[in-house]
Amino acid sequence: MTQTKTRRPRRTYTDEFKNQLVQLHLNGKRKCDIVREYEVSSSLLDKWINQSNSTGSFKEKDNRTQEELELIKLRKQVKQLEMENDIFKASSADLRTKINVIKNNTHKYSVSAMCKVLDVPRSTYYYESKPRQNETQLVADIIEIFRQSYNNYGTRKIKQELKKLGHQVSRRRIGRIMKQEGLVSNYTVAQYKPHTAKCNEDKVENVVERKFNDQPHLNVVVSDLTYVRVGNRWHYICVLVDLFNREIIGHSVGPHKDAELIKKAFSTVQTNLNQIKIFHTDRGNEFKNKMIDEILETFNIERSLSMKGCPYDNAVAEATYKVIKTEFVRNRTFETLEQLGLYFGDYVNWYNNHRIHSSLGYLSPIDFRKNNLKKVV
Repeated sequence: MTQTKTRRPRRTYTDEFKNQLVQLHLNGKRKCDIVREYEVSSSLLDKWINQSNSTGSFKEKDNRTQEELELIKLRKQVKQLEMENDIFKASSADLRTKINVIKNNTHKYSVSAMCKVLDVPRSTYYYESKPRQNETQLVADIIEIFRQSYNNYGTRKIKQELKKLGHQVSRRRIGRIMKQEGLVSNYTVAQYKPHTAKCNEDKVENVVERKFNDQPHLNVVVSDLTYVRVGNRWHYICVLVDLFNREIIGHSVGPHKDAELIKKAFSTVQTNLNQIKIFHTDRGNEFKNKMIDEILETFNIERSLSMKGCPYDNAVAEATYKVIKTEFVRNRTFETLEQLGLYFGDYVNWYNNHRIHSSLGYLSPIDFRKNNLKKVV
């Protein structure tokens, strides 16, 4: 009986990550070592090196030939003519007809382009095409938001998500609907966290000094490890958290609580590691290792350690793991390490891009970063 081969999900890479690998090659690291450690193909690495040497840009549009640019321009012109020909008959129709024409062609053309041709303000289109909400729709939206939050959101966060959908609803009403539909947040159950750890006696100071808020982007990255049951054994999770917006910028899973797990988390960071100024952890022995020291030295990252026996010095990492244990680990069973890695990667994507944080003004970490870095620029 033949087994169906599972296709691996396609990876995407940021320009910072590509430049980081190119710089490692220029600094003397062998291509074969880079390919093995960062799990990229040799042809892809060669492509990035050539792009860096020729144009200095990793964007496809900056590396196109003149013939390719002309072809793209001609295709856009043809698309514009097709669109104008398709919707020209509706140009003298009433508003409702125009709205329906735009709605029926959104799979073919952009809304902004059609609004321009039909002389309809985009705000008018979105307002007129917005469906009217009723109690049934409200209940459906609450259920959907709750399920998409992995059964974690309570009334406060659901209220914020409903605002984005145009609902103005009180927390009391949301609570009534949740009770009616049997929606119980994971946070309603008390939780306990056993903790054992060896201590490293390095004389490294606590540079962060519990200044967890109002930190610049990538100025301080904190980390810690926690355990997860896989089959009949304990396995471990490592995350790297940027204090700027509580974003998980790197993560890994593995069977052992060691430096290799931390190195693997660093290898998943989709930005230039030189931008990280300080790496702060507790005094676990897994962080005292020549491998970790080499990473920090290579990218000029300063070390910071919590005071011995004081979890409050690494409170953000501790709080992040409390969230992970509540939202991701509880009520789940993992049969293999591969399954744990797949599910945790999906959770991190949701955590960074969709999970709203009250400390960030009810924005997700990615939205908070985009909004605030725009202001700086």
